[in-house]
Amino acid sequence: MNSNSSIKEILARQAAAKRQSTSVPKPTERSPISPPGSDQAGTSKIASFKLHIPPLPEVCKELAGDIPYALYGDDRIRYTLEQIGSLSDKERTALRIHVEHFLNRMIEVDASDIDFGGTSANKGIWYRLDGDKKPDESMGEYTVDETNVLILNLVSSAQFDLLFKRRAIDISYTMPVEGRDGRNRRLRCTVYFDFDQIALNMRLIGDIIRPLKSLNFHPRIEKGLLFRHERDGLTLVTGVTGSGKSTTLDSIIDENNKDVHGHGVIIAQPIEYMHSSKRCILRHREVGKDVPSFKDGIVQALRQDPDIIVIGELRDPETISAALEVTDSGHKVFSTLHTSSAVESIDRMIAEYPSDEQERVRNRLAEVLKCVISQKLPPKIGGGRVLTKEVLWMTSSSRAAIKNDNTSEIYQMMWEGWAEGQITLEQDLARLVKEGQISVETAMDYANVKRRLRQLLG
Repeated sequence: MNSNSSIKEILARQAAAKRQSTSVPKPTERSPISPPGSDQAGTSKIASFKLHIPPLPEVCKELAGDIPYALYGDDRIRYTLEQIGSLSDKERTALRIHVEHFLNRMIEVDASDIDFGGTSANKGIWYRLDGDKKPDESMGEYTVDETNVLILNLVSSAQFDLLFKRRAIDISYTMPVEGRDGRNRRLRCTVYFDFDQIALNMRLIGDIIRPLKSLNFHPRIEKGLLFRHERDGLTLVTGVTGSGKSTTLDSIIDENNKDVHGHGVIIAQPIEYMHSSKRCILRHREVGKDVPSFKDGIVQALRQDPDIIVIGELRDPETISAALEVTDSGHKVFSTLHTSSAVESIDRMIAEYPSDEQERVRNRLAEVLKCVISQKLPPKIGGGRVLTKEVLWMTSSSRAAIKNDNTSEIYQMMWEGWAEGQITLEQDLARLVKEGQISVETAMDYANVKRRLRQLLG
């Protein structure tokens, strides 16, 4: 035995030799568990479909079963990666196809997200339907080592180091299923550590873009979102995860794409919907693949002659500063934030900076901010979800409120600002109640200022 060989190398050779020398057993059919009973209230769509899931590829069971018991934590995950790297293209393809059975199920039941892997998943495959995330028991059970193999097989070698460094990576995935736009379906994915194991969330990216008019913006706002009418300024689309930010942003991009001859640069991590150039030429730059960081993408965009710049998310002060700078240079910029109201969005951006820098940022933001759209997706009566939104259109009064650190005054400005296209979330929720689209209880659950909603509903 070579004394220079590491323990992991020896274990890897032993496991590989074991797989080659062991006769392959007959595949064991993975028996689906019966779907949830109909006695449960609001039987899920999941229970109404039956999709045959082929047996787990034998190579996955062998690889998962051969992982030495003594390895745990990062060593166990690195060992699993090494073993995946030794598989043939045929074996790796079989693992990928098995994951695509999960994704086909996702499309069949019209789920927005899928989650699996890690101890927290309790060996199951989870889907989000109409806002609720539940395990689909008909998909069978998988050990954490099996899901580690299935998930890590989707990660490229260039992404491995980043995964171990950041403990999570955002990637995109394309599956060979044609969508309504004639192109293969794409998913936004996050691979991350979950108590020493690997977990995965995948969100299905829409295959069609909703017309901007279908989002029911006031004509003043709809006009202001178009480059032809407003050629500069920062517009934010905000909301919690799963609130439809990407759908709204894609609608805005598409409307500009059809409306004016220009150049748009989209910087995101990962790139979600791939826009086809129409009247605009639209560039897609994925952070981590096409450009090192959001800041680098924004700075480089200044040398690429853009009219419109789309920043996937304002995640940190560095990205926020770059976004303010590029907007201040006379460009039309769109981005997103994980906040639940227009006022919170402004406060959050300013609070990202140390106290001695906040006055400078406050003044700069007041000058470049054009519009804030904060949205939610409450459940609709009869099933599905419906868009409700709050819209701030910047006026001289709201700019002064930001500069003077009186952002609490902005809510009342939106409440009284219908002529400029403004609306509060509570006013929009009250509209949905009166139209019979959502219940009073749902409206109260989703309201930011419940006292104001009670006033509107009487």
